[in-house]
Amino acid sequence: MAETAEKAIVATGRRKQSIARVRLLDGEKGIFVNGQECDQYFKRDDLRMIIRQPLEAARMLDRFRFEVNVTGGGVAGQAGAVRHGISRALTLYDESLRAILRKGGFLTRDPREKERKKFGRKGARRSFQYSKR
Repeated sequence: MAETAEKAIVATGRRKQSIARVRLLDGEKGIFVNGQECDQYFKRDDLRMIIRQPLEAARMLDRFRFEVNVTGGGVAGQAGAVRHGISRALTLYDESLRAILRKGGFLTRDPREKERKKFGRKGARRSFQYSKR
């Protein structure tokens, strides 16, 4: 990831346990996640589609370079965090995109987290099998 003389726009995206730090830069186009091309890091097509959604909604698919550091969680949560971070960075770049991205639901942080396992149960809600005997 080469540094440029221009000032980068920095935004943070979150989803489940994942945190993505996104830097929006002018220059060479593309999305780079943890030093790799987006297509190499996210192998599944649905995850790559999730990441590109805010760019397609704003019609800015091949306009910027995004350098992303993402940590925590699994690949689906990381893709959601990258999408959230890209949306926030685009909003910081151009405030007029806020309405478009808000309508698509890309600026809302998905609050769903994994529910903890409870004492005396098999999982978060599942109880052990009941037997009357």
